[in-house]
Amino acid sequence: MLLTLRLRNFRCYPTLNWDIPAEGALLYGDNAQGKTSLLEAICFALTLHTPRTSRMDRMAMLGTEEFGISLDSDEGTRRLYWSNKKLNMQVNGASKKDFTDYLTDSRPVVWLGNTDMTLVTGAAEARRNYLDFLGSQWHPAYRPALLSYRKALKSRNLLLRNPRCSKETLHSYAAILAYNGRILCDLRSRLIELLRPHICRLHSDISGGQEAITITYRPSSDLPLEEALLQSLDTDIRAGFTTVGPHRDDFALNIGGRAAAEFASEGQQRTLATSLVLAQSGLLQVQTGYAPTLLIDDIFGELDPARRRALLAQLPTDSQIFITTTHTDWLQDSPPPLPLLRINNAMIHYSEV
Repeated sequence: MLLTLRLRNFRCYPTLNWDIPAEGALLYGDNAQGKTSLLEAICFALTLHTPRTSRMDRMAMLGTEEFGISLDSDEGTRRLYWSNKKLNMQVNGASKKDFTDYLTDSRPVVWLGNTDMTLVTGAAEARRNYLDFLGSQWHPAYRPALLSYRKALKSRNLLLRNPRCSKETLHSYAAILAYNGRILCDLRSRLIELLRPHICRLHSDISGGQEAITITYRPSSDLPLEEALLQSLDTDIRAGFTTVGPHRDDFALNIGGRAAAEFASEGQQRTLATSLVLAQSGLLQVQTGYAPTLLIDDIFGELDPARRRALLAQLPTDSQIFITTTHTDWLQDSPPPLPLLRINNAMIHYSEV
């Protein structure tokens, strides 16, 4: 259970000391008041990842070049301090040398956001990010393989743009890519298999329908990765980047045998996207033994009443849940499902509907 969140120079918060309710919170207020930043701080403290940016300097308050996060839970304290382009990481007062060391005992997190529709309708990058965010929390081998693959990919792409680079040097990076890429592909394929029953059950429960859902992993090549990299070498040299590998993989989503992105209605697409994200919770709880922290950013106002009720009914009762919204009209006459807090100008106020 998360107990206290302290911030310094994080996004719009110069300082914050928040005693977190045991159930979580329903955070409401106008846009740009700091609601999502609270979810982001929790997410970053637990996963060293944020769906909002890939650059740590973007999380520093405007006009500053540093930020700090301290998150207390019933298992101890996690502290992060970013300054001079470096991230200092501590768990229970002990410094951690790298991301893997810091995340060893971290608890799982699931983020549902108003951009999740891109999982169904957007480019493959959104679906790869979904697998990477989940996979890094699911299996201890996932994150190291992903980081090593990305590092080798960046180096190989730089070499591909160097006209004096030899093919022998490129082959050496291909071996590193192939080794880590095989791990990623195997883990992603297993992850899809584990996710499938959770996604299908959730989609059926939320939609109230019997539509058949299929999800199929699609690697960028049918060949073993080392062979695919060898065959694509001349193409890669001409293109100036690596054209095959896990960084170009995808997975296909169908409803009733037809591509969801092309043929499903907006309501069907939104339900499928919500099912994809919420399925992470069930999978992580089964695989890790811990109920994930749920971070739900501004999606309830976009659902029709039936789907909203169905989604609320699917939220795990043993998770701490944090929901942001710009208004509470969708509650209608129902009591808030969580303690209601109003966020105004980076300040938290307990409130009533």
